Amino acid sequence: MSDQQRDAIGRAWDGVVATARRTAADGLVVGTSGNVSARVGGTVLVTPSGVPYDRLRPEDAVGVDLEGNRVLGELAPTSELPLHLAVYRNSDAAAVVHTHAVHATAVSTLVPEVPSVHYAAAMLGGPVRVAAYARYGTEELAENMLAALRGRTGCLLRNHGTVTYGATLDEAYDRTAQLEWLCRLWLTASSVPGHTPALLSPAQLRDVQEALKEYGQPG
Repeated sequence: MSDQQRDAIGRAWDGVVATARRTAADGLVVGTSGNVSARVGGTVLVTPSGVPYDRLRPEDAVGVDLEGNRVLGELAPTSELPLHLAVYRNSDAAAVVHTHAVHATAVSTLVPEVPSVHYAAAMLGGPVRVAAYARYGTEELAENMLAALRGRTGCLLRNHGTVTYGATLDEAYDRTAQLEWLCRLWLTASSVPGHTPALLSPAQLRDVQEALKEYGQPG
């Protein structure tokens, strides 16, 4: 491994750990639940199984190739490794965030798709689907997730949590936060007795998606 590759992996690992700690600090996971990964070339850096995020050190870096073979570190990777690898094999993702966010997980038990109560849904590619339930850590769960992610950058896992991905760890995390906020908004609005939340139409969401192409600073 060249010094340049080693430096890139070191920076990516630091980002994975910082993002994992952020999910805990923001209440999106409890204990060692949830997991985070980042891809550097053919190496996927992923949080290890059952290790509190605040204890992770640079020497604890865990890396696997796209087939799941360990290429870096001594700790066992997260049990959700199949989920992460499925995203990388089927998208241009450079980072994946998986959480057990409370409001999003609650919504996953109620509906097959997150109701479009806000244009934040467009930031995830459109109405967010709920993947069919399968036990954590299984290839079946990874396959169900891929079906729900079709044309999207995030989805819910029924009775489980959220998955989002992006070109950076920050982007993947922001999509997770937006998804949790969207779910919380719908739960809040739908809890008002005698009222049903107004929803955006597919055309309105498409209009937002077009507008988002010009969002942010030029360049």
